[in-house]
Amino acid sequence: MRRLALRRPALALLLAVTTCARAAAPVAEVRPAPAFTHSRAEDWLNSPPLSWNDLRGQVVILDVWTFACGNCQRSLPWLHGIEQRYRDRGLRVVGVHTPELPQEYLRANVVRKLGELQVGGPVMLDNDYSYWTALDNRYWPAFYLVDRHGRIRGLFVGETHEGDDNARAVDAALQRLLAEP
Repeated sequence: MRRLALRRPALALLLAVTTCARAAAPVAEVRPAPAFTHSRAEDWLNSPPLSWNDLRGQVVILDVWTFACGNCQRSLPWLHGIEQRYRDRGLRVVGVHTPELPQEYLRANVVRKLGELQVGGPVMLDNDYSYWTALDNRYWPAFYLVDRHGRIRGLFVGETHEGDDNARAVDAALQRLLAEP
């Protein structure tokens, strides 16, 4: 068992490199999205604190990102586009800003970058990695697809652009989820 545990970080790195180049599959096990771990107003930007009850009936893309991540920034035009395309059908994008570098922990810096990057949707600050941990996340950016009933139904990772493999896979998964009652 110990030998397997030592190999897991290497496997995670290999998966991160591999999945950045191609689309990830839907999650192996459908599970409820964890409750948001921050409920104070100062932990949310562009929105009052949200809960999954507030989002029930909507399909949600949870965008786990951090502002100094180039892959995250380069994925934003695609993310904005897909949000615009499916908003009227019940899609919502919720950002989870989980910092990596010291300057990313400062709320004022995140607020400034949201303006520069034109991110207007809700963003939860996850400075303590509690939501990252609850998701068992390992990547920036990571896009979790959550169905209308609050269940995680897909995970896609890596820089994504309109028309690439990841974008096409997310689009197909979203169409299926948006068609469900």
